[in-house]
Amino acid sequence: MPSVTPQPVTLFTGQWTDLPLEEVAWLASGWGYDGLEIACSGEHLDVWHAAEDDTYVQSRLDILDRYGLKGLGDVPWEDAFPTLRQVGYDGPISVEWEDAGMDRLHGAEEAQRFVRSLLWKLPAAAFDAAFSKNAQ
Repeated sequence: MPSVTPQPVTLFTGQWTDLPLEEVAWLASGWGYDGLEIACSGEHLDVWHAAEDDTYVQSRLDILDRYGLKGLGDVPWEDAFPTLRQVGYDGPISVEWEDAGMDRLHGAEEAQRFVRSLLWKLPAAAFDAAFSKNAQ
């Protein structure tokens, strides 16, 4: 049976630009995220500065490294994640927090747990195969 590598779960920082990237990285790491999708706003990422200065880009990457992170609506999530895996997608799953009805500090951690709960191991064979005459 092939081993399944867990997909990375990332947090989009667009809803967090009132906080410094360093603080968002610290929070996301503590919540269990694998990486950040860094917004090109606030002080998180200045694309003009990045285009002109390689040391600036490295400074952003250094923040992610310090916290063990990696720069990666109404959806039927229970169907979406298994389908992505069935078609061979193994890239990051990025969480974009946009819920005005819930405190973001609570919601981001809850979202990470919810997404990971949907990344279950796919079966090695069709369900019916377990009932065939040739099953061992």
